[in-house]
Amino acid sequence: MIRILISTAFFLTTSLSVLPATGCRQMHRATAPDQNLLPAAYRTEVYLPVLQGKRVGVTGNQTTMIGQVHLVDTLLRSGIQIAKIFCPEHGFRGEAEAGKTISAGYDSLSGLPVISLYGKNKKPSPEDLKGIDIMMFDLQDVGARFYTYISTLHYVMEACAEQKIPVLVLDRPNPNGHYVDGPVLQEAYRSFIGMHPVALVHGMTMAEYARMINDEGWLAGGIRCDLRWVAMEGYTHKSVYQLPVNPSPNLQDMDAVYLYPSVCLLEGTVASVGRGTDFPFRLIGHPEVKSGDTMFVPRAIPGKSESPKWQGETCYGWKLSGQNPDGSSVLDSLALTWLISMYQEVGGGEKFFTSSFNLLAGNDVLKKQIIAGVPEAEIRQSWEPGLSEFGKTREKYLLYP
Repeated sequence: MIRILISTAFFLTTSLSVLPATGCRQMHRATAPDQNLLPAAYRTEVYLPVLQGKRVGVTGNQTTMIGQVHLVDTLLRSGIQIAKIFCPEHGFRGEAEAGKTISAGYDSLSGLPVISLYGKNKKPSPEDLKGIDIMMFDLQDVGARFYTYISTLHYVMEACAEQKIPVLVLDRPNPNGHYVDGPVLQEAYRSFIGMHPVALVHGMTMAEYARMINDEGWLAGGIRCDLRWVAMEGYTHKSVYQLPVNPSPNLQDMDAVYLYPSVCLLEGTVASVGRGTDFPFRLIGHPEVKSGDTMFVPRAIPGKSESPKWQGETCYGWKLSGQNPDGSSVLDSLALTWLISMYQEVGGGEKFFTSSFNLLAGNDVLKKQIIAGVPEAEIRQSWEPGLSEFGKTREKYLLYP
């Protein structure tokens, strides 16, 4: 049964009531981009009292905003003591390209120490967490298993559980939360770009996903995190939400966000997904494509793609839309059409795929199916048993209708 959210949707224990904001500097609630949908960060009256008098860690980045003000600045202005900032892939201000190692340092605006959770140090160390009473987690996810913010969530929860530090998740909409699709990850293909046995498009918010990580025993040794969350107001899994801030440097508009789960599979091939152009994840191509409706030349773009695939070479291919083929709505299924078409255009059998493809797919089956020419409908049918089982697991942790 789906658990319907009530208005006092902050859970420390099942019996805790929401405290009044006495002792905190009063703040006006910021205006949300969609007046019918309020991300949890905007609900300052719910969580500020809980933070009062505590040394707070914040896991966030450029999406961790309340209107035009960063959550860190909001907390500081409200008299909350922030001990350290932790940042995921792309850095605290979201200025680093995918895969680039992020170094620790200090935030140029607040002067607070910043701990990178990407590169060699994906999990906070006990030393990193020293002096923290509670960890806040507020990142804008996009709903794909290989988008690494959910892996960062796992490691933050695990590290805090080991140090007995509560984790408070501020929930945000999943722009691809309106569907669940794709193969479920097999354990043999577990990596930082796929840590859990979930569908490629999992259809969950961060708070829902955190609940699943915790209650399914996926943290090391089955340890449990003291997990708390603030839920959104007005969100359902059918909500269409315009992200106010780009979640990462190469997801520059909503078309790219909707296309990302499908197009990112091509990252594990010789094809380009438009990195190094003005339309990353909206272009696909390769120098040997003979058909297509567009051409492009990838170039180095600092902070977004400094060494893109096929840099300086003309690629031929297609410019894509984030709509369903009939234009009726945003994409509501994982599209294999572009992967299959590109394979047929370029060919090459095993050589078409790179070593990361099976990690992105979460198995070695999809590659074999593509090489064997299995029709898309038959490939999709092979996902059904796994999707059915995952659906039963997912349903237990949903907070929204």
